[in-house]
Amino acid sequence: MQSKNQSLAGGFPDAVLNSQSVFRTLMDCMARPGTVGTVSPGIAPPAPLGIAAGAVMLTLCDNDTPVWLSPELTKSGTTAWLSFHCGAPLTREKTEARFAFLEAGAAMPPFSLFSAGSQDYPDRSTTLVIEVISLDGGPSLNLTGPGIRDITTIGPVGLPDPFLHQWIGNRALFPRGIDVVLTAGRALLCLPRTTKITAVEA
Repeated sequence: MQSKNQSLAGGFPDAVLNSQSVFRTLMDCMARPGTVGTVSPGIAPPAPLGIAAGAVMLTLCDNDTPVWLSPELTKSGTTAWLSFHCGAPLTREKTEARFAFLEAGAAMPPFSLFSAGSQDYPDRSTTLVIEVISLDGGPSLNLTGPGIRDITTIGPVGLPDPFLHQWIGNRALFPRGIDVVLTAGRALLCLPRTTKITAVEA
């Protein structure tokens, strides 16, 4: 009974206004890669799903968006929470997922296993939401590209080791490719497929 109650609780207090607020934050961060946005609605997603990741889930996922969850999230109350609040179908096939979620510390599958869209429909790709420990304080990464004036520097802590190598291949697919949202607590930043990421030499 407790797990069932947990799946029913913790959603947006005001579904319409809160989802609009989070959507505006996401769009602003996607238009300005590397900009950190903050999720203000008070939600309580089941662990290990973070607040910002949960807010993205509530805002973007619905019954028309297949969702892939990491093995740890699949074993948690996240599956029931997603089903109750979003009605989004779960898929085990990464290529079918419109959104994919990884908790902090999870092993990151190769980007190539997710949908990169097609030349005619590049928007039919997977958006990957990755929880990290923090969005600052880690090794510096320089971002350049559309939406960035000169250079933006980020320093996420806990970014999966293969990320940078895989990102190079992802950018080469343009206009195809996946987009990434990094989350930590209530904070998030977006990395659209057009963004070039370069590690800063120590």
